[in-house]
Amino acid sequence: MLDLIERPRRNRRNRWTRDMMRETRLGPEHFIYPLFIHAGKGRQPIGSMPGCARLGLDALMREVEGARGDGVGAVVLFPAVEEALKSSTGEESHNPQGLVPRAIRRLKAEWPDLVVVTDVALDPYSSDGHDGIVSPEGRILNDETVAVLVQQALCQAEAGADIIAPSDMMDGRIGAIRAGLDGAGFTEVQLMAYTAKYASAFYGPFRDALDSAPRFGDKKTYQMDPANAREALREVALDESEGADMLMVKPAGPFLDVIRLVRESTALPVAAYQVSGEYAMLAAAAQNGWLDEKKAVLESLLGIRRAGADVILTYFARRAARWLKENH
Repeated sequence: MLDLIERPRRNRRNRWTRDMMRETRLGPEHFIYPLFIHAGKGRQPIGSMPGCARLGLDALMREVEGARGDGVGAVVLFPAVEEALKSSTGEESHNPQGLVPRAIRRLKAEWPDLVVVTDVALDPYSSDGHDGIVSPEGRILNDETVAVLVQQALCQAEAGADIIAPSDMMDGRIGAIRAGLDGAGFTEVQLMAYTAKYASAFYGPFRDALDSAPRFGDKKTYQMDPANAREALREVALDESEGADMLMVKPAGPFLDVIRLVRESTALPVAAYQVSGEYAMLAAAAQNGWLDEKKAVLESLLGIRRAGADVILTYFARRAARWLKENH
């Protein structure tokens, strides 16, 4: 018999003891469910994201009804915009009769308590596929873009959005949008800033879903370098000072260290986006029988929570919510 004073296994000896000692909790209240919408009817499956689809507005209503039944009370909308509506300056992004405002109004009319999050960026509406307006020389114009983003945010707030989530990574857009919202009387609309959004290789399936890939070049002049962590702290300080209510790290899985860094540097809630490439890897591996989907997905989400995320944007939201109910 070993002469041991410390035996950590004592705290793991049965389920009840493990439950008492558990440091990190995961539940449906921690999820925001990303949904792709289109102006047509029905569901259009997304080949690179098994189990996900672009949803017409009727299909969107059915999907959200199911999500609410599973215990998920927050969704974020991403539009697949018709090519004919795209332009170099993204005017469709602030059309009050556009796809996103119409979707918001329908959702809020049916479920006033549903938390509706909206994306602010020009890439779904841009004929160039970039998050900002492109100059004739191929530069992404910061200040000119921010002016359009403010109009987009106001359009979404007027339709009933609860949380505006600027994903564009233009400098100064949080302060400009906050001022625009407050000036128009939308003082209670929250801002969830994509604070540390990296120029990641994990966004490919998302761009397939929305046909929003850049028509030239890449997004490295405005999204962050994946090699950098300290730079995120500069973005945190700026977004806090400009009036953000929540801060986001994107992607989640490859940047758990950044989630922890951001968590330790702010008192604001921290969100993390388990992006399309992360989803596709797990879904494809599960389809091939290489991973137990339920166990692997819940472990990945728990890891994101453990790193410090208060909120997780995940395409697994509905399934994860059901699995968590089964575990109890």
